[in-house]
Amino acid sequence: MPNAKVLPLLEPADNQGVVPCCPPLAERPMTAAEAETAARMFKALGDPVRLRLFSAVASHEGGEACVCDISDVGVSQPTVSHHLKKLKEAGLLTSERRGTWVYYRVEPSVLAAMGSLLTLPAAA
Repeated sequence: MPNAKVLPLLEPADNQGVVPCCPPLAERPMTAAEAETAARMFKALGDPVRLRLFSAVASHEGGEACVCDISDVGVSQPTVSHHLKKLKEAGLLTSERRGTWVYYRVEPSVLAAMGSLLTLPAAA
């Protein structure tokens, strides 16, 4: 994946769950690096077309979608490609070319990290 930026997700030593790139917002103040990583992710999802494309991939059967199956979002094909590129650069999608088509996948660890970032602590 040339020129792709990927969110630095860490796998815990016991391999039970995902340690996100950033702490939950209510846990402690973020460091500058954590804030940069989270902002890149949220900025990529801040566009309605990108959010629709991300949702289309994430909800597609098998967790992966051919670009041919998700291009109907009301913009031209070159614009779809641009938005998918931005999602890849933010580390939200990975892709694989198979023949003439490109298949996109949301890694489960990315969804887990996003959910963990926005999780509030349990009430005592």
